[in-house]
Formats: sequence, C-alpha cells, structure tokens
Amino acid sequence: MRIFDHQPFGMMLIEASGAIVHANPACAGLLGRQSSDMEGRNLSDLVHPTDDTALGLQFESLVRGEISSLHGEHRLSHADANPIWVLVAAQRFEATSKVALFILQLASIDVQKKAEEALIYTERRWRFALQSARQGVWDYDYRTASIFYSAAWRLMRGLGPDEWVDGATAAWHSRIHPDDLPAVKANIDRQAQSDETFQGLEYRERRKDGSYVWILSRGRAVEWDEAGAPLRTIGTDTDITHIKMVEQELAEEKERLRIILASVADGMISADAEGRVDFMNAAAEHLTGISAAEARGLPVGDVLNLQDHASGMKMECPVQACLKPGAAIRVEDDAELIGTDGTPREIRCTAAPVIGSADQVIGAVLIFQDVTHSRTLQRQLAHTASHDPLTDLTNRAAFEKALARSIIAARETEKPSCLIFIDLDHFKPVNDTAGHAAGDALLKMVAKTIRDCCRTHDTVARIGGDEFAIILNGCSRENGLRVGEKIIRAITALAFEWSGQVHRVSASAGLTLITSGPASVLGFMGEADAACYGAKAEGRGRIVCYEDGLPAQP
Repeated sequence: MRIFDHQPFGMMLIEASGAIVHANPACAGLLGRQSSDMEGRNLSDLVHPTDDTALGLQFESLVRGEISSLHGEHRLSHADANPIWVLVAAQRFEATSKVALFILQLASIDVQKKAEEALIYTERRWRFALQSARQGVWDYDYRTASIFYSAAWRLMRGLGPDEWVDGATAAWHSRIHPDDLPAVKANIDRQAQSDETFQGLEYRERRKDGSYVWILSRGRAVEWDEAGAPLRTIGTDTDITHIKMVEQELAEEKERLRIILASVADGMISADAEGRVDFMNAAAEHLTGISAAEARGLPVGDVLNLQDHASGMKMECPVQACLKPGAAIRVEDDAELIGTDGTPREIRCTAAPVIGSADQVIGAVLIFQDVTHSRTLQRQLAHTASHDPLTDLTNRAAFEKALARSIIAARETEKPSCLIFIDLDHFKPVNDTAGHAAGDALLKMVAKTIRDCCRTHDTVARIGGDEFAIILNGCSRENGLRVGEKIIRAITALAFEWSGQVHRVSASAGLTLITSGPASVLGFMGEADAACYGAKAEGRGRIVCYEDGLPAQP
C-alpha cells in the first residue's frame, strides 16, 4: 500500500464487487476527497450520472475475464458533485490474496476535455451563425485541386445537405454563368493572395433546378508552402440574390427617372442645403449652356445667371431665396436667363425646399422653363391691341387711356400737360388720285415725321383716317405750341413721290392744356378738336390754342 500511496497519479484497489479497498492520496485528491472517505465506497458511487453505465459495464467485463484490461475516458463525480473527466486504465491485480482485486489508474484529462467541449461548442455556434446568415463554407485545396462544401453551401444551390458534389475546379467553373466566368477567373487569385482591397467575387451559379443564384464569395489563404504560395483557401458564400434583385429594381427605377428627366422640356436643378448644384437634367444644361459635370458643386446662382428683363439688374438666385425661409418661391415675370453664349432667354421658374425626415431643409429643387416665345407673342398681342396697324402709333383706345392717366397726374401734381390734335390738309386729293396704297404710304411717312418731332416718352397716336393726337406730359403751353409748330413745318416740308409724281400736304393743329380742371377725356379731346377746327378756319397750316372755351392764336 505504501507503494500506492507514493505514486503521483491516482490509483485504487477494487474488489470484483466494485468495493473500494484502498485509494491513494493522489486519487482521493483528484476527486476532492480524503483517502479514508474513499475506502468502503463502491466504484459505482464515483461514476457521474452523465457517464451512464459505460465504466461499470467495462469493469464487469474485466471481472468476468472477457477483457484483460480496461482503458477509456470517463466522467467521475467530484466531491462538489460536478463531473470530472479522467483517463481510466484497469487490470487484474496479481497478488497472494485469494480475493480477486483489480487496480485502477486515474489521470485527470478534465482540462483537455473541457477545451474540446468549448471548441465543439464554438464550432457549433459558428455553424449555426453561418447557417442563419445563409452562408456556406468552402475549403479549396490547391494540392488536389478539390473543394470541400458545407451543408449550407449545398442547400444554397438547391442540393441535399449530404448530396455529392464534384469538387473539381472545372466542375465549379461549369456551374458559373458564362457572362460571369471571365471575371471570376481574372480575380480568383486575389482571394488566394488575401488581398485586403478585394471585396469578394460576385457571380451567378447554376442551381440544381437550372435557375441561377447570385453568390458573394469571400475567402483567404490559410496554408502556404515554403515559397509562400497558398496551399489552402477557406471562405464563405453568401446568397445575395435578393440584394441583386433590389439593385436591379433600383437601377431600372433610376433609368426610368433618368429617361423621364431627360424627356422633360423644363430645366431641373437639384441643390444641397448650401445651394450647390448636385444634379441638372439635359434641358437645364441646354438652357444654361453648362454641363452637369461642370456645374456639380457650384452655387446655383453661378449656373443660373438671372437678370431683370426690363432693367438688366442681376436678380437673386431663387434657390437661395427659398432656402432662407424654407418656403417655395415663384418667379413669374421679368426674369431673364443669360446663357454662357450671352443669349438671353426669358424664363419662369419655381424653387422649392426639400424637407428631410427631421423636418430640416436638406436641399432644394428648381424648375424653370423658357417662355421667351410665349412672352414675345404676349407683347406682340398687347402691342397690336394698343397700336394702329398701319402706322404703328398708339391707337385711339390706348390713347384715351393714356389721356386719362395724364388727367389724374395733372390733378395729383398740379402740373399741366399738353394735348395736340393734328389734321392733315390736302390729304384727300392724294388718296383719290394716287390711290389708297399711296395714301397709306403717305400716312406712314407723316406718322414717322410726327414721332421724330416728339420726345420718346410722349404719346403719339393715330385717332382717325388722317387725324393724329399727341400728349406732351409735363409740358407748358408755350413749349407745346413750339412742338406743334415744329410738327406742322416738318409735315409741310415733306415731298411725297408716288408713281413719278410728287405730292405735298400740310397740317392744322389744335392745342389744349390738360389741367386739374374737371374736364373729362372726351372734354379735353373736344377742346383740342375745336382748336384744330379753328386752325383750319383761319387758313390751315397753323396751330391754335384752346383758351377759355374759345379758339385763339398764340
């Protein structure tokens, strides 16, 4: 027994019944007990329940002589009731005693077994994680040019978890979509070289049913030969079919949006929160003369050069104007866009802020359209409605409106203006002898002559066949008479030639002051007409001023 007690490893003497005769200190310490506590116990008392009956059955076989020795890894119960892994070796103890004894040697392998269990648990956890992430594992061996595939890898391709798969490289290549195979072959070595900049291979692989699954394959070398060449590469495959379908839908949506924006005739500019260009459609490029690539990052005001059509003054950028208050801005009239080639285009535009999820302004969108043609037509229509089609002077209706405004101004400022009526003398003979075409040409010449004798802001109108009227705003009686006389001299000096014959005409004029008096439009026109009639009565070719309701010479 003393020999047993001095052994560094655990030893027990056991009877055939399993009763413990003696346990050395190393054995008792292994199980967290005292040697005295061990004696008298049965071997079955020390076997942990998780070991089932494995050790007991083997010991019974040893007792019956069915086996000569016992070797195995078993769980015994520690004094704290926790299992402890031990390596057990047993054989018959040859001694002089008539009682059959068996010697058991115990060595703790608890640390190793717990490490194995932890490794198994870790491997199981990673396997579950990979399966949950729909990732299959592959292991490529360069020495045999073969590949190991996990069960998840097989399921991804529509195969059974244990279904055989040809692991040869050529077989793998045959399953890759022909359009993707060149890229796979060109980049596969980057995986083997563990290129940190390489994001993986994306390709389509044929499933068992003939359909294709999109694969994202990532891997790296784990073994190398003495020269540094890879021997094994391990990696994962991820099913990204859904992601690719979403990408395709987004790409199609983006393309549709691009086609729509390219087809829209209106210019469109998208800007960030600082008012800098981040997108322009084709119409905006055409109208501004700047390409989207050149405009990106520039302030919208540098791309959209706006000025007031009437004054030529530079206008504030609508995008900046809408970003400040965070409200839409409309520019309807007078905005003129100057392109890079200097071409002016009248535009109408709307700028609206883009509000983000946090109710913050994250940018703006500007829509603008070229309205040069429509505004030109509007001006032409307005001009036609207010001008005489033959002479291009103001017509009677527009003249009466201008006279009404002059009457109001005279009342407000108490500064008089002059109203002059002009009637041509000897016009009818020209019209009758030379024809209406000659008469029209003569009227045009007379109209230009009257216009040239007046200031640019004076209103000159044709109010009848050969009758004209003039409003000299802010003009005194004396200056009005001088202008009237100037016009009469200029008309008298005209030599109108038609069909080889020269025709001459003269004019008579009547003047009245537009004052703060109670006279109406018709009243002032009647006064001027009466004065003109007085000029004709006094011999024509002169101007008469209406005073106190009576015609009188200056």
